[in-house]
Amino acid sequence: MMRKMMSKSRKLQWRHGIVMTGLAMALVSLMSCGEDEDADLVPPGEVSEITIEPLHGGARFEYKLPGDEDLHYVEAVYTNAQSAEVFKVASFYETTLEIDGFNDTLEHSATLYAVDRSRNRSEGVEITFNPLVSHIHLVKESIWIEPALGGVQVHWQNEAAKQVFVYLYIEDGEQSEERILSSSSVDEIFMVRGLDSLLYDFSVVVEDFNGNKTEKVFKQTIKPLFEEKIDKADWSLVSSLSVDGNAWEGQTVNFFDDVVDTKDSPADNSYFIINRDDNGGVLNFPLDIVIDMNKQVVVNRFTVWQRAYWYSDAENQGVSADYYYYQNENMRAFDLWASNDLDEWLLLGKFDIGDPKDEDGNIPPDKIQEAIDGHEFTLHEISDPFRYLKFSITAGYGSETNVYGSEITLFGIDDVSGK
Repeated sequence: MMRKMMSKSRKLQWRHGIVMTGLAMALVSLMSCGEDEDADLVPPGEVSEITIEPLHGGARFEYKLPGDEDLHYVEAVYTNAQSAEVFKVASFYETTLEIDGFNDTLEHSATLYAVDRSRNRSEGVEITFNPLVSHIHLVKESIWIEPALGGVQVHWQNEAAKQVFVYLYIEDGEQSEERILSSSSVDEIFMVRGLDSLLYDFSVVVEDFNGNKTEKVFKQTIKPLFEEKIDKADWSLVSSLSVDGNAWEGQTVNFFDDVVDTKDSPADNSYFIINRDDNGGVLNFPLDIVIDMNKQVVVNRFTVWQRAYWYSDAENQGVSADYYYYQNENMRAFDLWASNDLDEWLLLGKFDIGDPKDEDGNIPPDKIQEAIDGHEFTLHEISDPFRYLKFSITAGYGSETNVYGSEITLFGIDDVSGK
């Protein structure tokens, strides 16, 4: 008997639940109907008083906004040179809208819509315009190329300051290769390396972000200048003008002994150690290392290496499990100076290895590899011949006690002094 009564009770509860659910659904339906009835279905007014300014590869429209309080943005819908329908929008705070993507100067059309916060569109206002010649053609015409050590320098101007992709085609009569250069800078210079001192034909194609391309045009036939590693056999330290880097196993002259430190063995511990106790009790930046190359050289780039090794595991003969790159006592930033008499110095450039560590101290693998290969820097222009090099360390990674560095290598033209 008890079981039957419980069964009836459950049925009653179940039926009651169905009734309540039905009532709730009906209520939600009524509310939804009420909301639908109150929904904004009224489109905003049209934009008006439109003026057109042709641009390189596009146009800019200035207009008067409608007076709707819930206006959200203005939208321009048009077909670009790739036959794709695209749109651009401008918020209700603005009264101008710019479109691009055209690769001719023919007549084109765009339709402007005002859109409110309920996504209602106004009636479209169609306008026609003729874009000016695309900026990619202006960039193409502006490109000039000049020989450099081990390659060429590619220059161009891009007054529109829009992203361009310059395809550089290099041919020597037997082989050809393609390099892709990209920038949105107004004035751009790219160094293209890895070329022998041979005659090459250079051609270019310029592409914009929308996929529009210029035709391929021949630019110049150029012979890159011969580049070589500067021999360090005759280099010597100008001790009187240099800091003391001879702490523990470190030696200042290790900075140019052609031995790059690694972490895998103490056998190649080739680096300088600048310790404050050997330099007046304080790391007084800049810390100068002055080198007499005993010849005149011309330099266009150089590579520096940090200290890699860190004694941390006595049970493993002192070989550390991790690289010491980008850590407190390594050098980070430096200036490079040149001189022929040790009195007048010319600044070749200011450089910074940078700090790639994230907030947890992790370093991306590509930055570890960069440190292994050496940090390469390029001068803004090829140097004049000089004999003395001053490497001025301006910052480390935080230590107030020591600064380490392993090696420097210069590239350019070796021994132009006629010795």
